[in-house]
Amino acid sequence: MTDPIADLLTRIRNGLKARQPAVVVPHSRLKERIAQILKSEGYLGEIETEDQPRKNLKIKLKYDGQRAVIEGLRRISRPGLRHYVAATDAPRVRGGLGIAILSTSQGVMTASQARKQNLGGEVLCHVW
Repeated sequence: MTDPIADLLTRIRNGLKARQPAVVVPHSRLKERIAQILKSEGYLGEIETEDQPRKNLKIKLKYDGQRAVIEGLRRISRPGLRHYVAATDAPRVRGGLGIAILSTSQGVMTASQARKQNLGGEVLCHVW
C-alpha cells in the first residue's frame, strides 16, 4: 500500500455510501490520530483498537437520520505531490464549515489549531 491515509479515507467514504455501521482499517498511529480528530470534531463515532492477529482500528460511522454526517473527504497531499503550507496560509474548508487536517512538527492537528499555535505543515486532507 503506497498511501495508507488515502486508504483510510476511502474506507470511510465507502462505508458511508454502503450505510455500514463501522469500518475496520489497519492500525497506525497517524491513522488513529486522524480518526481521533474526526471524532472530536463530531464527524465519527467511537474508535476502538482491536488486537487480533494484526492490530486494527474499528471506526464507528456517524449518521444524521439517513444522511451521513461526512459529506466529503479529499486527500490533499499525496506521495507524488506533497502540499505544505505556512501557518498564515492554513486552509479554511468550505468557508469554515469543514476542517483541514495538517501534519505539523507538534503532531497532527486541525488547521485552526495550527493557526492558533502559529504552525505550518503538510495538509493531509479536507473533510466537510
